[in-house]
Amino acid sequence: MTRKVWLAVIVATLGYFVDIYDLILFSVVREASLTDLGYAGAEKLRYGVLLINLQMIGMLIGGLIWGVLADKRGRLSILFGSILTYSLANIFNGLVESVYGYAIWRFIAGIGLAGELGAGVTLVAEIMPPHLRGWGTTLIATLGILGAVVASLVGDLFPWRYAYFIGGGMGLLLLLLRIGVGESGLFESLRQHGEVPMGDFFQIFRRRERLARYVYAVLAGVPIWYVIGILITFAPDLFKEAGLPVRAGRAVMYAYIGLSIGDLLAGILSQVTRSRKKPVLLWLSVSLLLSVVYNLMTFSSVEMVYGLALLLGMFSGYWAVLITSSAEQFGTNLRATVATSVPNWIRGSLVLSTFLWEGFQGYLSLRGSALFTGLILYGVALWSASRLRETFGVSLDFTERD
Repeated sequence: MTRKVWLAVIVATLGYFVDIYDLILFSVVREASLTDLGYAGAEKLRYGVLLINLQMIGMLIGGLIWGVLADKRGRLSILFGSILTYSLANIFNGLVESVYGYAIWRFIAGIGLAGELGAGVTLVAEIMPPHLRGWGTTLIATLGILGAVVASLVGDLFPWRYAYFIGGGMGLLLLLLRIGVGESGLFESLRQHGEVPMGDFFQIFRRRERLARYVYAVLAGVPIWYVIGILITFAPDLFKEAGLPVRAGRAVMYAYIGLSIGDLLAGILSQVTRSRKKPVLLWLSVSLLLSVVYNLMTFSSVEMVYGLALLLGMFSGYWAVLITSSAEQFGTNLRATVATSVPNWIRGSLVLSTFLWEGFQGYLSLRGSALFTGLILYGVALWSASRLRETFGVSLDFTERD
């Protein structure tokens, strides 16, 4: 663990912290910002949905762009390029005067947000000793996810424009740490030899077994955003009939505190058991049980809902182990492409999850629909996770060839 390695871990962790801060900040300041811009009622709701959809579309596009560039140009340049992009977008979000400008900068912010985690995890995984790399990626997720908690607090304490400026300023300060962070030796060696194509996204589809690895990694993570995007974000709607005044912002805060704790515990379990699959399968199983309780149990107070939100977040916290496993599944010439695009496909899967949830609502209550949606998603995720290769401690010095 040299100074170069520690600095890379610190930069990737702080970058992910600001990444999550920006990702959650829009949800926190959405109503205040649109009200200040002069929108109300149905118009405000319609524009809010538009803005968050544009952010997610930007992340899906950015996940592919940054991943390919990271395998072609290097992990380090893309890590800082993505940080610069979403930092500037944050600042300009604080300067908008209409929903049209807001839409443009949320889309650009989404593109920027898509690159940091994958590039950071790939860089850290490639420069750390094999038996220690799980600690590095666990640290990135555990501390980085706390950016959501800070976003909730800052969004409540400061005017919405200042909240965006704070996020942008934090990102730009990170760029000062660029000096001293070194590029991955595996990437540099492969680029110098030039023996295989690098960053060819379509190479994933040229072999059935390779495509299966990719799809399994995405499907195994879908329940994470089912929990955050449906069970937690729509908690006020789910418990409205029970007469419980659940606050979405408070539920999100507790869930993300749980995610941070869960990522830490899953990372520790991965290192102790010397396995990536075991923590993912265990966390998925417990999360499934908790989601069933969440959708069936009669709650007598909002504190009980927040407590279960904390537990749901905790056992959805296998994010770091899963993304580490995804990076380890693929060769150096495709590793960043996979590690960057997989988390963004998982985030984007929320669109399909909500579509399934809305489909069940024609026959069931909101919580009943959420229950059946979860049973399907968890079933697919558990099967996919069981199919993933065990990658703990494997050498990353290999390439994907047609």
